[in-house]
Amino acid sequence: MSNAIDTKKVVVDEITSKFKDSVSTVIVDYRGLSVSEVTELRKQLREVGVEFKVYKNTLTRRAVEQVELTGLKDFLTGPNAIAFSNEDVIAPAKIINEFAKSHEALEIKAGVIEGNVATVEEVKALAELPSREGLLSMLLSVLQAPVRNLALATKAVAEQKEEQGA
Repeated sequence: MSNAIDTKKVVVDEITSKFKDSVSTVIVDYRGLSVSEVTELRKQLREVGVEFKVYKNTLTRRAVEQVELTGLKDFLTGPNAIAFSNEDVIAPAKIINEFAKSHEALEIKAGVIEGNVATVEEVKALAELPSREGLLSMLLSVLQAPVRNLALATKAVAEQKEEQGA
């Protein structure tokens, strides 16, 4: 009997460390999805470095208590899968939200964004944001605009002086 308890403790510790290490976590109800659909979702998530796991709710509840995310307890009913991302905050929400649009059986229940419990609406709002690369390119274009405008103005002044001198 103690072997089963030890095994459960190891799993709880694993879940706890995943919650602590992840910057973004999304909990979904996957009831109604076929095995091939779940496999496709796992593949899409794996491509961006997101781990998608199914754990027993009782073990997940214990892990949630250890990381002080007790607000998630209400969502840990029925068959759940959890997507953990250690790098990109937006990736799991974006992929799961897009997948849920074409597969109505997939239901987003809740999430954890940088250590804070997030509602379904907050997870979906996060999914609508551009990716990290998209945000960086937007920032870069905003930073380049003044320099580009200065260069264009300098060029126009130089051309005007050439025309006046010629």
